[in-house]
Amino acid sequence: MNETRRAILEALADGPVSGPDLAAELDVSRAAIWKHVDELRDSGFEIESGPTGYELTEITAYTGSTVEYGLEVPFSIEYHDSIGSTNERARELATDGATDVAVLADEQTGGHGRLERPWSAPSGGIWVSIVCRPSIAPARAPLYTLAGAVATTRVAREAGVDAHIKWPNDVVVPVGEAGDYRKLTGILTEMEGETDRVDWIIPGIGVNANIDADALPPEATSIREEAGDVDRRRFVQRLLEAFDALRTDLEAIVPAWREHALTLGQRVRVERPAGEIVGDAVEVTPTGALVVETEDGRETVSAGDCEHLRPV
Repeated sequence: MNETRRAILEALADGPVSGPDLAAELDVSRAAIWKHVDELRDSGFEIESGPTGYELTEITAYTGSTVEYGLEVPFSIEYHDSIGSTNERARELATDGATDVAVLADEQTGGHGRLERPWSAPSGGIWVSIVCRPSIAPARAPLYTLAGAVATTRVAREAGVDAHIKWPNDVVVPVGEAGDYRKLTGILTEMEGETDRVDWIIPGIGVNANIDADALPPEATSIREEAGDVDRRRFVQRLLEAFDALRTDLEAIVPAWREHALTLGQRVRVERPAGEIVGDAVEVTPTGALVVETEDGRETVSAGDCEHLRPV
């Protein structure tokens, strides 16, 4: 966000301020103040003009500028009303050298999950991909996926949703006592690097937020269905803040993941290229792999599609 506009917003947050006083405080012309205020209004800030000056009355719009304002972590926001895929755009930015950019959209028209499975991403959801350049070994990259799941779960719980995590990266809402669930969030993480380092990593997080159930697959749910509509601007801010705290404390991620896990203790089937594994999910390793107790002993699975099974 333009620094002058940010300074204007901070001044207005304390109450009405006249144009001449703003101009004097920021050392710009009154015409410049008028122009900046007009552009802030176009960006979604509700600024009223009264006898005592300008006043910031409310922030309800969902835009890049409104999300950046009040954000307490160093991410810039690139917002789109509609985009094919936030992950694809984030890859373009990462290839050009960008970092700490969150690509945000009201809707995606070409979203997908693992193995190119289609992902419904209508207007009203939260679709965000975060460009990061961590100084970590590639073996630790899965922790960024787990961090996205933990951050989303925490913020969804703040919004009143009984959110849990299904290994490795789905945020779900439990249904009944047998491990059944409805999917609230999907996370697709992409990475580029070499054998000894990560060049960039992009966790793409899709949250079914203010979406009606009939606009979603039958196995999915939304924040609207579980707890009512959420302020998406504030949700994204809290999500980025929670994610940033975790990425700067990697040792805290797996314990936090365990705390919110629905999968641990469940009987599971994990599909992987080498064949399926069936057994009881008993642990997750420090790098995020799932440990499954099978009839033939324990197996550690780094990646695969996990399905909860009803107890035998």
